[in-house]
Amino acid sequence: MPLTQRPTVRERLQQTLAQWRHWQCPQPLTGCPEVEGPLQQGHSNPSFLVSCGQRFVVRLDGVDTRLNGINRQAEWRILDAAHRSGLAPHPCYFNPDLGSLVCSYLPGDAPARFDPVATAGLLRRIHALPAVHQRLHLAERIGRYARRLPREHAEWLAPAGQALSRLLALTAGDRSPAVLCHNDLLRANRLLSGGRLYALDWEYAAMGPPLYDLAVLMHGDDLPAAEARDLLQHYLGRPADGSELALVTRYGCLYRYLELLWHLVNAPPVHLGGDQPATATPPPSAAFDPRHRLARLEALLPEAEL
Repeated sequence: MPLTQRPTVRERLQQTLAQWRHWQCPQPLTGCPEVEGPLQQGHSNPSFLVSCGQRFVVRLDGVDTRLNGINRQAEWRILDAAHRSGLAPHPCYFNPDLGSLVCSYLPGDAPARFDPVATAGLLRRIHALPAVHQRLHLAERIGRYARRLPREHAEWLAPAGQALSRLLALTAGDRSPAVLCHNDLLRANRLLSGGRLYALDWEYAAMGPPLYDLAVLMHGDDLPAAEARDLLQHYLGRPADGSELALVTRYGCLYRYLELLWHLVNAPPVHLGGDQPATATPPPSAAFDPRHRLARLEALLPEAEL
């Protein structure tokens, strides 16, 4: 008997739309939504803009949720709480069998400069959301990715992996209470709509250390030092002390390493040896260059290990 094939993206999209009567929308739908078109592709999951008097975003799983430690049930509960607190779009429908999530569409305002006050406020409000059972385990997540690396990549990353093991031991001394963190609050996942700042894509949200959440944003967006310092000060309500600055740097290294592993495990094959270009087969983000990412991490390690 032939193996059952996983439905295609188109099939999963159509099946999700066919369930429109079960969507919990701001206003009742009068018919099946129609696809307007794909939204800008992210690194993980294809998304589509659909409408029927109202506009919605349909997101479909594009990566292995088990490999990436993603809990869709926990994400749905977190997203509902975040929406009720005015931090996220309205969640309308969730189907783990189809790997689909439907949320109301929020139109974006014109691009604006980075606002450390508003961003710090968004982080504080996220960290005040109710606790959940989902928890971020950095060492376990790094280990899960590392075990999936081909030998070529594992050998290439071995020295950095040893340094990161030492940093994990140093960050174990962080005794700050765990709070609900977004853990992926990069520029692409922050949306200014109607003058209000929202957080999108909550799939990695979990309980964890708040300074790690800030480090993800600072290092993931490559914030200039002055903007990173302002963000941290507005979040804390005071200048950061030496131990907090050291912790943010260490968490930043861990995030950069995790980001590198994520791309190497989830993206198409990358050539690393000889004179071949580092991204001979580029992943969805064509700017991803593993050797450049590793060089940035290695430049930060001496400061983090002090």
